[in-house]
Amino acid sequence: MNKIKETKLFIFDMDGTIYLGNELIDGVVKLLNTLSKRAIDYIFLTNNSSKNSEDYKIKLANLGIQTELKKIVNAGEVTADYIKNNKKTDQNRVYVVGTQSLKKVFENYGFEVVNSRKNVDFLVLGFDTTLTYQKLWDAHYLINNGVQYFATNPDRVCPLEKGRSMPDCGAIASLLKTSSGQMPKVIGKPNVEMINYISERFAVNKSYITMVGDRLYTDIKMAEDSKINSILVLSGETKRSDLKNPTIKPDFVLKNIAELNYLLKG
Repeated sequence: MNKIKETKLFIFDMDGTIYLGNELIDGVVKLLNTLSKRAIDYIFLTNNSSKNSEDYKIKLANLGIQTELKKIVNAGEVTADYIKNNKKTDQNRVYVVGTQSLKKVFENYGFEVVNSRKNVDFLVLGFDTTLTYQKLWDAHYLINNGVQYFATNPDRVCPLEKGRSMPDCGAIASLLKTSSGQMPKVIGKPNVEMINYISERFAVNKSYITMVGDRLYTDIKMAEDSKINSILVLSGETKRSDLKNPTIKPDFVLKNIAELNYLLKG
């Protein structure tokens, strides 16, 4: 099987793959046009739970990419879906260490989002750009008191323009591990639950799915564990020097997403 040419669904990571901060990576629009002309489906997948899918639809539009809301899959939404499908009937109160966008996601899934330590059923940690010490203290307290603890993603940093970055959910989880001794159950990439969700939702067999992303330990690890095709791009967090002795090995390594146009032609 030609892993690229026989792909029926491409999954594109966003931060570091499609764009860096507010700058679209060269070649993205041309690639999406090529896929549309060939009737090859694609979706956008992000671990960045600081925004919800509606926010990302607007951001993509501002960058020149018009897409349907259903084509955007967000780790925050998959986390809410997972908890909803695995909780007990009387469990509904969730404390969210996250932005208002992430809180809105959980409200849309029928959860009661609380700001108190009392009677909490679930603690959810996201990429919180509104983080305060009070939230950290509350999370520390809830973890130590046995509240079920989840994280939307394990990303240590969020890549930005000009080689810069900012602390992401994984960095916050590491801080809380230092204080509590515990790590959360992660639902976002690299968890295979993400691919199971996508395969079922878009009705595509895993053998015809290709993941395109910039992180070995999330994007490519998820692809490897899910036994789907993988393409690593070096436009985000991972650098070529990280590939000298990798324990996680992508099927293809590209400088950036523009090079995928050549693979599709080859």
